[in-house]
Amino acid sequence: MPSGLRFVTAAELQVETLPWGRHEWLCRPGLTEAEQLLLVRVRMPAGRAHQFHRHPHMEEIIYVLSGTAEQWVDRERRVLEPGEVAHIPRDMVHGTYNAGADPLVFLAILSPALGPGPALVEVHNEEPWRSLRAPMTSAP
Repeated sequence: MPSGLRFVTAAELQVETLPWGRHEWLCRPGLTEAEQLLLVRVRMPAGRAHQFHRHPHMEEIIYVLSGTAEQWVDRERRVLEPGEVAHIPRDMVHGTYNAGADPLVFLAILSPALGPGPALVEVHNEEPWRSLRAPMTSAP
């Protein structure tokens, strides 16, 4: 696996498949020398979502490249179109849902890249989140 890259091309990005879509890692420790930044391009098919969750030690920016996102930050819901952004403070519950028939493609930028404890805590089956939006199965 490459280490310490300063430039990441399509041949070098790291691909991870998660229930809510393909993750194309463009910046993270082990790929680049980044210590404070993570950058991933997510390709979320129609009918999929990264349901309510939180990052205990990271803040995040979600930037929509294409498609339509139903974005939750805490209990506030907005529909985001290409070129629009959501900022999620550290440890705040949020969720990203594909709100259209086309794939949703977005960049997620998180910082810091490394921290103590879990990077991600799923909460979509807990109240009040499950009452705000019913939990989905991982497959459409």
